Amino acid sequence: MELLNQLGEFFLQSVPTIILVFLFYWFLKANLFQPLSKVMAERSAQIEGARRESEASQAAAQEKIRGYQEAQKKARAEVYAEQEAARRVVLEERAKLVRETRDAANARIRAAKEVIAKEFATARGQLEQESQALGAEIVRTILERRPPSSPAVRSAQ
Repeated sequence: MELLNQLGEFFLQSVPTIILVFLFYWFLKANLFQPLSKVMAERSAQIEGARRESEASQAAAQEKIRGYQEAQKKARAEVYAEQEAARRVVLEERAKLVRETRDAANARIRAAKEVIAKEFATARGQLEQESQALGAEIVRTILERRPPSSPAVRSAQ
């Protein structure tokens, strides 16, 4: 029984300490833990809001980057199209100049061929006249020649 008496006394002595601990717990809960929980909840909400805002900003930046890349692709395509059009124009002009030059060269060649054909016809006519005159002169020279009577006369001539 003595043990029970000791336990009873111990319990009675610890009651004011237990009451003080409970009062201290409620005081801390009301004045420290609840405001701290509120601050932590607000901070968590702010962090989450900032995270969402950051994700939205990143998404907007990615969209702007995509838009910029699309605009850049379009601008490049336009530049390439303009370059291709300019290249085609230059090629067409070059082909036109080549045709004109070829036509002019062909015309000069035809004119030169005509001149050569005329000169050839003139030269042929002159050659025919000269050949007839030469033929007549050769015939006359042969016919006018007297045959030598002796070999001594031949050497004298």
